[in-house]
Amino acid sequence: QVQLVESGGGLVQAGGSLRLSCVASRRAFSSYTTGWFRQVPGKEREFVAGVSWSGEVTDYADSVKGRFTISRDNAKNTAYLQMNNLKPEDTATYYCAAAGNWPIRTGDIWGQGTLVTVSS
Repeated sequence: QVQLVESGGGLVQAGGSLRLSCVASRRAFSSYTTGWFRQVPGKEREFVAGVSWSGEVTDYADSVKGRFTISRDNAKNTAYLQMNNLKPEDTATYYCAAAGNWPIRTGDIWGQGTLVTVSS
C-alpha cells in the first residue's frame, strides 16, 4: 500500500508563503487522486484542496481559493500545496491524503501531518 509523508510545515508570519510536499512511497501514487486537508485541535478535519489523477483538474475550499495552489508530479510521486498570503486562521496541522475517487473529500490513505503556524 502507498504511504504518504508530508513536509514543509513551519512558522511563518501573516502574508508569507509556505510550500508543503507529500511524497508517496510507490509509483501507484498516480492511481490515486490527492488532497490536502487541515485540522485544528477540537475541530473536524476540513478539505483544503484536491487534484485529479493526472493533475489536470483541481478543486479548492472557498477559504483558500486564490491563495493556495495544489499540484502533483507523478514522475516524482509527489504532490504539493503552495500556500501564499497566509493568514492566522490557516494555522493547522495539514494532512495529505490519497483516494480512489474524484472529487476527493476524504482519504483512503493518510500521511502523518505537518504543522503550519501563521503568526499575526
